[in-house]
Amino acid sequence: MEIKAIKASDTWQIRHEVMWPDQPFEFVQLEEDNFGLHYGVFENEKLVSIVSCFISNDEMQFRKLATLDSYQGKGIASHLLKHIFALAQEKKLKKVWCNARKEKKEFYEKFDMVDTGNVFTKAGQEYTVMEFSM
Repeated sequence: MEIKAIKASDTWQIRHEVMWPDQPFEFVQLEEDNFGLHYGVFENEKLVSIVSCFISNDEMQFRKLATLDSYQGKGIASHLLKHIFALAQEKKLKKVWCNARKEKKEFYEKFDMVDTGNVFTKAGQEYTVMEFSM
């Protein structure tokens, strides 16, 4: 398992396949992608998991954490999330946060992220804002 910096466009296929397969491909292409840091996990040179990070002032939002279905449950996303927290610590950020799908909330709680109670719906999916203070 190897984590590498990747281009925004390298994230789009996995975002679409895992998170929004019922939406048009363009739905997963974010305007702000050009300003983000993007990371991928490679297994035998195959990109299997991705995340995009956006730093503003002293905090970082990570978005679109996704792992191909056949690679889920193997600790890959956990490994990637640990990488993100180490990056935040290295950059001396004060907070890391994300908009988590409600059904994935428990995954983020394993990393001591806290549900802020700020809930919203996007394209039929219910989200809650999760955060971790560094």
